[in-house]
Amino acid sequence: MTPVTALAGDSLVQSVDWLTIAPPTLTALVALVVLVADLFVPQERKRLLGWTAIAGLTAALALLVPLRAGDRSTFCLTADTRVAACSYTADHFTLVIQLLVLGGALLTALLSLTETRDRLPAGEYWFLLLSSAAGAALLPASRDLATLVIALEVASLPAFALVGLKRGDRMSGEAALKFFLSSVTATAVTLLGVSFVYAATGTLHLTELAQRLDDVPGQLQTLAEAGVALTLVGFAFKTAAVPFHFWVPDTYVGAPLPVAAYLSVVGKAVGFTGLILVTVVAFPSYADVWGPALAALAALTMTAGNVAALRQLSTRAWSAVRLLAWSSVAQAGYLLVPIAAAAYSSDDQIGATVAYALMYAVVNLGAFAVVALVARRHPENRLADYRGLYAASPAAALALAFFLLNLAGLPPGIIGLFAKVTVFSSAVDAGLGWLAVVMGVNVAAGLYYYLRWTALLFRPPAAAHGTPDGGPAAAPEGGTVPHTVPAPITLAIALTAAVGVVLSGYPQIALRFAANSLF
Repeated sequence: MTPVTALAGDSLVQSVDWLTIAPPTLTALVALVVLVADLFVPQERKRLLGWTAIAGLTAALALLVPLRAGDRSTFCLTADTRVAACSYTADHFTLVIQLLVLGGALLTALLSLTETRDRLPAGEYWFLLLSSAAGAALLPASRDLATLVIALEVASLPAFALVGLKRGDRMSGEAALKFFLSSVTATAVTLLGVSFVYAATGTLHLTELAQRLDDVPGQLQTLAEAGVALTLVGFAFKTAAVPFHFWVPDTYVGAPLPVAAYLSVVGKAVGFTGLILVTVVAFPSYADVWGPALAALAALTMTAGNVAALRQLSTRAWSAVRLLAWSSVAQAGYLLVPIAAAAYSSDDQIGATVAYALMYAVVNLGAFAVVALVARRHPENRLADYRGLYAASPAAALALAFFLLNLAGLPPGIIGLFAKVTVFSSAVDAGLGWLAVVMGVNVAAGLYYYLRWTALLFRPPAAAHGTPDGGPAAAPEGGTVPHTVPAPITLAIALTAAVGVVLSGYPQIALRFAANSLF
């Protein structure tokens, strides 16, 4: 039976369905526990904080199971949640995105265990990561603009600090500052847009906005249109859409690698979720405004990302991370296509974005896990450092090859191919033939740099000369000395590879899962 969240008449005192809000609430509580525990746990036992964070994220994921029916709401204006305007809704869309962001945060936590032991302050790191994850889990359930913006900032503000957490590192500090200043500007523009929308409609609830924007008085029409456009700016920034993408490469390079992985998946999911909610749910009557705008942004974003990725030099410091950064910009362009298509056809197109986001989250986190492994021997993380990786670590090389082929949309990465075909079909079905052509050209361009990186993995090591006495070299550059793989990184690579293999064998799982996530 659907739980009832009631108001006594028109009272402002609302009851709370604690099970409905349990996943983000538990994540936030564990963040506070870790922060307080850090004051008392001795330095040699700080690793326990990381395992506490992992346990908390695992428990938060488990709390999604009782909500799988997708029919719960709370913080509603009336007792009948089926017709009320509610501020928090745990529907299928919410649960799928919460699964993505909490699962992404869990894998990030696994990658971070070694970093917090060796380089980063454990207490601050785990508190910030869990706080950001709590905001990211809250955002897909938000059904009013106030909660949406608050969730967006709760997810973003800790991320600024995470990027700059490498103390004494100039690049880290610069990356955090650039990320912070550009994000604050985007947030200010978004808040201005929200205020315009509220002034024109008198409500912040998304479902009521959809109704009232159909009947805005003529003298407020321009104000409403400006509000809709400005509100979209902040979410376009979070998705790294062109021209709001300039912070991405420097931020990824300056941030600790697990944080870069987190931003590439969870940060992007936050932006796309917010964009879906404000366009499809709140502003459907203004589809003629945001539809063409998002279609143009999609074309520009995928093109700019792929062109920049093609220009990465294999010998340049941090070129592997930069390539993944520009790749994430290109992938953002693909993710924008079904949202733009929804303006021309139906909301069903959103399922393509959700399916693509699930695929991208799994394989991109897996790629970052292997990059984190290689960074232990090659801190500058050049693409050239991956030459001969198969000789040194066959399993890691095969896993990275699988992830890159998924991102390229090539077999055996079947789920990557299916996801791209689904996105391509959404553009064709919506009558956006020109956008489908642009996407096809960009996918072909992306094949070059993904395959170039994959080929490096299996090439002979660059220097494998023997010692003067005829014995093997001690530690050749890119040579065959086996990698020492920390157990948490091994687990992260294994989990992402396993999920990727399952989805490639049964891609209909992700597609059906995404189709069932619609509002």
